[in-house]
Amino acid sequence: MRGWRMPRHPTRRARAAESQRNVRTQALAGDARAGSPPRAWPRTAAAVLASPPLPESPMSCKPVCRRAFFLLAPLLLAAAACDRSPAPAAAQAAAPAAAERIRADVAALADDRMQGRRFGTPGFERAAEHVAARMRAAGLAPAGDAGSYFQRVPLLAATRVAQGARLEVLRRDRRIVLRFGKQYLPAPAFDGDARSVQAPALFVGQGIAAPALGHDDFAGLDLHGKIAVLFAGAPETFPEDQRALHAERAEKLRALVARGAVGAVFLDRAEDEARTPWARQAAAWAQPQWRLRDADGSALEDFPQLRVIATVSAAAADLLLDGSGHTAAALAAAARSGQAPRFPLPAPLALAARSEVTSVDSRNVVGARPGTDPRRAQEAVVLSAHLDHLGSLPAPGGDGIFNGALDNALGVAIALEAARAAPASARTLVLLASTAEEPGLLGARWHARHPYRRPVAAINLDMPMLLAPTRDAVAIGAGYSSLQATLARVAGRLRMPLSPDPFPEETMFTRSDQYAFVRAGVPALYLDGGTLAAASSAGRPADARTAPLLAQREFLRRCYHRPCDDLHQPIQYADAARLAQLAAGLWTAVGNAAQAPRWTPSNAFGERFGSDPDAAP
Repeated sequence: MRGWRMPRHPTRRARAAESQRNVRTQALAGDARAGSPPRAWPRTAAAVLASPPLPESPMSCKPVCRRAFFLLAPLLLAAAACDRSPAPAAAQAAAPAAAERIRADVAALADDRMQGRRFGTPGFERAAEHVAARMRAAGLAPAGDAGSYFQRVPLLAATRVAQGARLEVLRRDRRIVLRFGKQYLPAPAFDGDARSVQAPALFVGQGIAAPALGHDDFAGLDLHGKIAVLFAGAPETFPEDQRALHAERAEKLRALVARGAVGAVFLDRAEDEARTPWARQAAAWAQPQWRLRDADGSALEDFPQLRVIATVSAAAADLLLDGSGHTAAALAAAARSGQAPRFPLPAPLALAARSEVTSVDSRNVVGARPGTDPRRAQEAVVLSAHLDHLGSLPAPGGDGIFNGALDNALGVAIALEAARAAPASARTLVLLASTAEEPGLLGARWHARHPYRRPVAAINLDMPMLLAPTRDAVAIGAGYSSLQATLARVAGRLRMPLSPDPFPEETMFTRSDQYAFVRAGVPALYLDGGTLAAASSAGRPADARTAPLLAQREFLRRCYHRPCDDLHQPIQYADAARLAQLAAGLWTAVGNAAQAPRWTPSNAFGERFGSDPDAAP
C-alpha cells in the first residue's frame, strides 16, 4: 500500500504517514516464461538496485525467524456460472476451510524466505512463482506473455546526482542559494540529461483548475515561460471526488504543462512534513524513483516540458517568498479553504538538476477465467492485489525483513481465494498480482495499458486491516460508478453491511492500483476491511483486540511499512474469508451483468477519464 497518512484528527480512523517511498525498489529482469530463472543484471542496473531500503523506524518489532511453507490447498472447482454470491448458510459452512487457505498463502508470502518481496529480488521471484502456482491450481488460464502467467513490465530508474544541482533566488540585491538536501531536492529526470532553467516565478496556489467548482488557480495568470511555485493537495472544501482527483501530483504537473510552464517548485507545508519529515526525505535523496518505460526507451509521464521540478522544505519555503508580503504558513492556511492568492514572486528562480538513468524490467502475475459469452468474453473484470513490498536490509541483532503480511500478502491471499470461489462468467475474469505498486502503481498501470482483455471494471484489494473481529466492509470509490448498486446486492445476500470511507479527506482512492484503471477510463473500487465491531465483541472492553478502528490505528502507528507487519499480527482470517466471498460475488456479478459498469453522472473521475482516458495511465 502506498501513500497512507495519519489524519490530523485523532478521533478518525488512522492512516499511516504518507511516506515518501524511502526504499530502493528493484525490478526483475527474468524471462517471461513461467518458471524461468532471472537473467543476470546488467552492471548498471545492479548498481542502481544494490542499496537496501531505508528504515522508517528502529527495527525491533519481532525476532527474525524462518517459517516453513504451507502445502497448497486442494483444488475446488465451481460447478456453474452464476452472478449470485453463495447463500449465507453455504458461505458460513465453507468459511473455515477458506480461512485456512488464506492463512496458508499469507504464511507463504510473508515468510522470511520471501525477503520482503521487493521487486527485483529472488524473494519476489519466489513469491511470483507461488502465486502463479496458486492461479494454476484455481483453474485460471495463463494470461501473461507468450502463454505464461507472467507479464513483463519495463521500467526506468532515475537517481539524483548532487553535483551540479542548484536552486537559487536571484534577488537584485543578493542571491539566495538553497542547500541541496538540507533545504530542497530536485525530482529525478528520466532522460538522463543535465537540466536547467532560469525564469520568473508565479505562485499558483495548489495548481488546480476546477471549473465545476468555480475554482481556478490560474485565472489571470500567464505561465508561459515561467516557473510555477505551488503547494500539494487540494482544498478541504472540495467534494470528496474532486479533492481526490485534484490532489494527485500528475494532474497538477499536467495542468502546468498545458499552460506553458517551464519548471515547478513545490513548497512543503508543516502538515506535509508531519506525515513525512524533511529529514526522511533528505536521507533518501540517493534512492531511485521509477517510471514505466515506453517502447522508444523514454519514460511515461516524465513531463519533460518542465525542465526542473523541485520540492523545498517547509523551513526554507519563506526564502522563495521573501519580499512578496506573504508567508508560507499564511498561504498554506488560505489554500486549505481554497482562498490562496496568486501572484508573481519578487525574484526569478534558477534551477539545475541531473540524474542517472537505468532500464530494468519486472513482472506482473496474471491469470484468467475465460468468459462464456462470445461477445462479452472480450471484456474483462479485473481483480487486483499488489504482490510487491519493501524488501529487507541488514539489521545486526534485529529484524531487517519487511514481511508485508497485511501489505499486501493478505490482499493477494484473499484475491486467490476469491479466484477459487468464482465460477466462469459471461465476461472474462482476470486476476492481477501486480508488481511495483509501492513506487507508483506501475505494474497495474502497465496492465491497464496492455490488458489481457479490455477491462470494463476493476476491483482492488490492498492491505485489508482485519485485526479485530468485524461484521462489515468498506468499498472506497464505489459511489463513483454503478458498481455501488451491484456491490450492495452482493453484500446484502451475504448479510454484510457496507460502511462508508471513514476518512475521505485522505483521498485514498488515488493511491492504490484501482486508480491505474480509473485513469484508463475504467470504473473501479477498492475493497477494504470493515470498521464495525463484530457482535461477538459486544459487552467487551473496547481495545485493539475488539475495536477495529483502535486496532487499525495501533497497527498504522507501530507497524505500517515496518518489519513488524509480519505473521505475529492478529489477522482475523474468518473475516478475510468473508471479504473473499464478497470479492468473488462482486467479481462474478459484474462479469455476468447485461451492461458494463458506468460512471455516476457528474462524477469527477468519470468526467476526467471516462471519455478521454489518460494517455499514460
